[in-house]
Amino acid sequence: MPRALWWLLVGMALNVTGASFLWPLNTIYLHEQLGQPLAVAGVVLMLNSGGSVIGSLAGGFLFDRIGGFRVLLAGAVLTMAALAGLNVWHGWPHYAVFLALVGIGSGVVFPAASAYAGAIWPDGGRRAFNALYVAQNIGVAVGSALGGLVASYSFSLVFFANLLLYAAFLFTVVAGLRRVPILPPLRKKRSGEAERAPSRAVGWALALLCAGYGLCWLSYVQWSTTIAAYTRELGIPVGQYSLLWTINGALIVFGQPALARVIRRFMPTLKRQIVIGFLIFAVSFAMLLGAHSFAEFAASMIVLTIAEMIVWPAIPAAVNEWAPPGKAGFYQGIVNGTATAGRMIGPVIGGSVADLFGMKLLIMMLALFALLAVLAALLHDRRLPKRTENADEKTAASV
Repeated sequence: MPRALWWLLVGMALNVTGASFLWPLNTIYLHEQLGQPLAVAGVVLMLNSGGSVIGSLAGGFLFDRIGGFRVLLAGAVLTMAALAGLNVWHGWPHYAVFLALVGIGSGVVFPAASAYAGAIWPDGGRRAFNALYVAQNIGVAVGSALGGLVASYSFSLVFFANLLLYAAFLFTVVAGLRRVPILPPLRKKRSGEAERAPSRAVGWALALLCAGYGLCWLSYVQWSTTIAAYTRELGIPVGQYSLLWTINGALIVFGQPALARVIRRFMPTLKRQIVIGFLIFAVSFAMLLGAHSFAEFAASMIVLTIAEMIVWPAIPAAVNEWAPPGKAGFYQGIVNGTATAGRMIGPVIGGSVADLFGMKLLIMMLALFALLAVLAALLHDRRLPKRTENADEKTAASV
């Protein structure tokens, strides 16, 4: 693995650790500290997610124009400026404004990091994206755990700690990546498959793959919203529900080597990997139909985690394979924006369906969404050159 990629992984772990200090506590802070209704808190979080979608598209577009280093730098500086403002003015309505700006800044960073990983290690195939995925999840686990601990002393310390972590991210970017800017012309040395693929075919592939990706993110986010409330209705304690996410994080970090061997053996192409991952998503939600105990929810969470470990890194890796030269960043921006949009509208759709029709129907709908994602994955490459899959097999052989 190239040294520059290690710097990027450390930087993204720090970045996500900082973000994870704040996001689990936003609703609590808005409701309990600022006295805002839960509906208002939901709107503020939607503004944050909307800002992230805008930032994702902007970050991907700028990556193709000015290179990865400058985009990461710009995203880090914007996020730090917003967090500095949040440290000084964290009352109402300043909090909402700065949180939206944080969303834009962090949105800029993520697609640039994905495109950067593929550009730094073009021969690494899906390995670069797997490593990035694990680094980000280490940040989620560490940040979520430490954020609650720091908040128990003071919310002001949460804002300051978040700012310090983003400063560390900025230092990592400058120290480790300033000599590897990865400007757009360098990425044209990849295989000519994307150049031979008609633009309409690539657009069709991107649209279908993102449709399936967005549906699965819309379903996935239910675990932290409607399904969380459902576990409480069934009498499962909050501590046990939190343990489900501990299982999720531990499996992602420690289960990756074993899963990598399974993927090499049974999923030689990215298309097969994505299809199988979406199918496992459907199985995980089907398991919830009969779930009433902690053990049954834990089993579903384990299956769900295996599905996300298979799918989440594979989507950006697949897009990187057939994105036209000079548009890798823009395509990664669309992918990241799709995931954010799913997270943004998921709670609204899930909550509405659960309130109107009940959890059983919602769970069946989530399983159906995963099956629709399978169909999208099966069809997405129909118009792409056949050699794209062969090239993927060669890449997989080196994983």
